[in-house]
This record gives sequence, structure tokens and C-alpha cells, in this order.
Amino acid sequence: MVLYTPGQTTQYSSKDIKSGIQFHFLGGGNEVGNVGCVIEDSTGTRLLIDYGLAPTRPPKYPDECPPVSDVIITHSHIDHIGMAPWLTQHQNIRIHGTSLTADVSEIMWRDTYKVSSIEGYPLAWDKRDMEYALDSWYPHEYGEWFDVGAWKCRLHRAGHLPGAAMVEIKTPTQTILWSGDIDTRDSPNSFGAIPVECDILCLEGTYGGREHPDRPKEEEKLVKKVIDIVEKRGVALIPAFASGRGQDILMILHQHAPHLNVHFDGMGTRITTHWFNNPQHIRDPNRLQEMWRWVKRVSGKSDRKKALTADVIVTTSGMLDGGPALWYLNRLRHDLANEILLTGYQAEGSGGRKLLDEGKINIFRNLIQIDLEVTQFQLSNHAGHTELCNFARECMPKHLILFHAPDEGRNDIFSELGKEMKTHLPVNGRSIQIET
Repeated sequence: MVLYTPGQTTQYSSKDIKSGIQFHFLGGGNEVGNVGCVIEDSTGTRLLIDYGLAPTRPPKYPDECPPVSDVIITHSHIDHIGMAPWLTQHQNIRIHGTSLTADVSEIMWRDTYKVSSIEGYPLAWDKRDMEYALDSWYPHEYGEWFDVGAWKCRLHRAGHLPGAAMVEIKTPTQTILWSGDIDTRDSPNSFGAIPVECDILCLEGTYGGREHPDRPKEEEKLVKKVIDIVEKRGVALIPAFASGRGQDILMILHQHAPHLNVHFDGMGTRITTHWFNNPQHIRDPNRLQEMWRWVKRVSGKSDRKKALTADVIVTTSGMLDGGPALWYLNRLRHDLANEILLTGYQAEGSGGRKLLDEGKINIFRNLIQIDLEVTQFQLSNHAGHTELCNFARECMPKHLILFHAPDEGRNDIFSELGKEMKTHLPVNGRSIQIET
């Protein structure tokens, strides 16, 4: 249960920082997702970066945040933004991020609230908190300096998805770079992240120890698989994350197989409309517009029934934990010509992971055997091991803090970079003190 009492139950130390810079992970330190980190120095400046929840079943929540006046949200995925409305309960808060992250936040927060109500999971904030949070946004463009206490901050392109940001922080003594979720490779809708020189680098390590296959070749494999399915008169069901992955899949299909009849359903249809209002965050806004005129968007029950006769259905949720994807799967599972194509990470405990491991999935609370062929493609928008290590070297930090990673992945990065820079492996609930 989430039993936060605002300003009263936090485990964060009330002692003043006498020297150096302190990093305290509320979540995401030694785990993937669920991110929240408080950074503080001797000037009394205290900043929170991200405040998410892990969308597992049941969800996993970060520790309670101490009082802060400012939070920077790196991007709109729920494991980075999901708990931010709670911050509004006990003080006026300034929420910083890109204009696109701010615009998409309402969709993400309303969906989080809806899912918690349907599934019966506790949530520490309500709709009133969300409304306060929506009024608390201070959007910034990339490269624009803004003040947080005695520090100066600016955002840089992170490559993870449109609107995602790295955070550069200049304190009186050090320059910090917080990577957020990054990808140094270009993707259909985003340009890759570019290294920024710093003294302290906080680097996500989701894919530490793992390399990605060649991206263009993996995209070609996906398109070939889709065409094979269509040629045998099947439907390709592609569960995809609403913010980033779904739009990437559509761009790939539009470029390489525009003759296909492709339908797009779920929350991603609403999120994409905000992309058009923020074209500065899109790699090629004109191509995105062309794709949008081509794809058939599902907006109601009759459209959903029509989509069952499509060549391809791209829809949420990306981990098969709910959304229209389960509705389609329940109706497509009887025809073995149909197939399921997974294109994203399938977390432990997710529907997609259960399907991969056991060939079964819960559909409307019934455990169902699925006999359709399931294929997984590696189209991650996180940097792989080599990209992460090269990025760190080019930033030239004295200190490296590895977060947002499983232990094995962090250890692999540590083994490669530990002799080149002082490397720290944070644990949730414990502080890291870096003397300057």
C-alpha cells in the first residue's frame, strides 16, 4: 500500500549538506524504472529529478519525496512521471520539462488514475492533485537555461522519444549531467543524444551488458515478417507503447510497406496529436504528417470491428497488460494465420512476459492458452552497452553514477569503465555523497 503522509513520513535525512553534492535515490537506483532522485548541495538547493512508478502488477512505488520546490521530468513514460501529481499535495511545486512532455502529461496521468481504479491498486494522489500538477508546468526548450535555487539548469535532447531530455546542472562547484533514458542512435521520430562534458554523469544502464542488433536490419526483419503474415491471409497484431514505440512502428511500415492496410488504436492516437503541436521535437514532422494521413485511426467500437480485417493492428498496451491489445487478441487467437509481434521490453510479471514464457495470458481475468506464433523484435529506444560506454567516455566525467539498471547490467558497465572514472552504484533509500 502507498501510505504517504505528505512531509511527515519521508525517510530523507533532515541534516544540512555541509559540503559536496548528495544524490539520494527514492527509486530507480538499483532497479529499472520507478525513478526518482533528490540532488542537494551545501547551498541549500534541493532538486528532484523524475518521480515515477513501475507499472508492474501490482505497481511499485518510489520512497516518499522530502519537501522540494522544483522537479524536472525527463520524459513522459509512466516510470518517470507517474507519481509527480503527489508532489502537489503539500506545497507549491514547479514542474520543469519540455513542452511536449508537459502536453502529454495529462494523458499519462489520467490513464494511470484509470488503471489504478480498474485494477484496485492504491494510488497516493487523486484527480485534484493531477489538476494542480497540470497547472504547475514550466516548459523549456532544449538549450534554454533556467534557475533552480543557486543552480542553473538546461535540457538536452535524449533520443529516447520525442520530447525526452537529459538535464545539465551547473552548481557553484560542479557540472552534473543526468542522462534520463537515452539513445544515441537516431530512430524514426527522434535524433540521438549527444554527449555533454561534465564532472558528474548520472547514466541509465537499462541495457548494460547487452548489445542491440543493427537497427535498420531489425526494422527490415519486422517488415518482412509482417508481409509474410499478410500473404498467408493473417493479421499482424503489434502491441506497442503509446508514447514513442507505436509511432515508430507506423513510420517503419509506412516507409517500407505503404500498400498495407494498417490500423492504429489506443492511447497512442491521442498522444500523437500532441506531437503535431510540438514539431520541434520530431525528427521529420512532414513524414509524420504523411504517415498520419495514411494510417487508419480507431476511434470507436465500429472502427475496432473493422480493424479485425486489417493487415496490421498497432495498439496498446505494449506489454499486453490491458488496453485494446487484449480485446484484439481475444478475437484473433482462434485463427492460426494471425501472429503477435512484440517490439518492446516485456517486464517480469507482464502479460507479454507470461505469453513468451508460458504461451498463456490473462484476458479479462481468465488464463487463456494462446497458440498463435509470437515473435519478439529488438527495437529498443535505449542505448545498448557499447553506446552507453562510449557516451560516458565522451562526457569525460570524474564521477559516474549508474542507475535505472539491473545489477548484472550495472556490473558489466562498472567492469568496463570503473578504472577510467570513479563509479558509484546507488541503492534506493541510501545517499551518495560526492565531495567537490
